[in-house]
Amino acid sequence: MTQRVELATVLDRFSVDEIVTAYAVAVDDGDWEGYRGLFAPKGRADYRSAGGIEGDATEVAAWLAQSLDLFAMRQHLIVNRRVRFGVLDQDTGDTAEVRADYINPMRFAGRDGDSTGDSTAPDFVCGGRYAFSLLRTGDGWRLSGVIVEEKWRRMAQPRPTRATT
Repeated sequence: MTQRVELATVLDRFSVDEIVTAYAVAVDDGDWEGYRGLFAPKGRADYRSAGGIEGDATEVAAWLAQSLDLFAMRQHLIVNRRVRFGVLDQDTGDTAEVRADYINPMRFAGRDGDSTGDSTAPDFVCGGRYAFSLLRTGDGWRLSGVIVEEKWRRMAQPRPTRATT
């Protein structure tokens, strides 16, 4: 590899990483316009393993907006990102595949100021792996597909109440 090719690859890695980070921020902040803007025109997402839907970015954004409205706090942490670049057969666009693990602590709405005294702690946490497919477009890298593979979930157990005498 020449230095020029290596530099281009590094810049592509940064750009792809920025899309994955922007994805997490858009979902956590409920920025559904921003979420849709991360996808290529025919981009799709599949949340079926987490009890959701599969569809185009607009359909999925609407479903996410409704489903995640249950949670006042969301924080996707996307880690262990493995990026691979390729070229589609008979396509001049570059492609990238990212496999990344996630952990997602969330807090149900309406739980602030609860009797546990721990009003900021998450009461629902899930984790798994994302498979992101990206395509270089005229507007830069965009998601062509997102597949969520939820591997586990946990809900906080209610704390026992003290008996009064």
